[in-house]
Amino acid sequence: MNRTREKVKRRNGTRAALNGVADKFVLYQESVQNAEFEVKFIQRVFQRARGRGALKLREDFCGTAILCCEWVRRVDGGRAVGVDLDAGTLEYARDVNVAALGRKADRVQLVRKNVLDVDHGRPDVVAAYNFSYFVFKTREELLRYFERVRRTLASDGVFVLDIYGGPEAQAIQEESTEHDGWEYVWDQARYNPITGELLCYIHFDFPDGTRMERAFTYDWRLWSLPEVTDALVEVGFEPPEVYWEGTDHATGGGNGVFRRSRRGDNSLSWVAYIVAKK
Repeated sequence: MNRTREKVKRRNGTRAALNGVADKFVLYQESVQNAEFEVKFIQRVFQRARGRGALKLREDFCGTAILCCEWVRRVDGGRAVGVDLDAGTLEYARDVNVAALGRKADRVQLVRKNVLDVDHGRPDVVAAYNFSYFVFKTREELLRYFERVRRTLASDGVFVLDIYGGPEAQAIQEESTEHDGWEYVWDQARYNPITGELLCYIHFDFPDGTRMERAFTYDWRLWSLPEVTDALVEVGFEPPEVYWEGTDHATGGGNGVFRRSRRGDNSLSWVAYIVAKK
């Protein structure tokens, strides 16, 4: 059973309010993200690494900043900075997700900037989720980004990333997951084994037979886990820890439980978290 993006996250549990006009950001958040799980995971690994709770988060490639918002909602005294380049997505984040925080809204700062140039705060944690750092296609760019993260972290800061791979990550295929009122479609449209370049789309299909085509596009390089961990060490992080997803033996898919591990099962597709300490 393929474990791709939508298999990694568990749904927030709120139904998307389509009202006849599908909102691609709502659909994305419902299909792919579970900010509550992510906050709990970050706090667990940070507590394990540093013996205290984390207060300040920076979310790189933050998109709609739902992780930032859940952070300040759940972490007592927590503050968050979300960094992204897309003005429209940040506008949605500000008008919808941040606004919903009410009096806590001033604890989230949204920054339109390239993550290669950002220098905000000295956060306890930097998170780069949904494989967004795959946008860096050369090792030089990847190293530059990782070095920037390390330089901007607090002295005892922690960097948390997710990653996916396995033979099916290179396959040209579409995979659909049914939700309440739509289907999420992860489309791996093109892969170049010479360069590692990967072109993917997210579509949304509806019961009336219509499709929201290419709601999101990802022009990436598919980095391997050893490549990423080696690059983190090269820029000065301690040897990273890998948190591997367990297997649901009834289905053969992921069980949503990530534990620190030195050995992963050789499944056709897998998802893992990387935790790098400064």
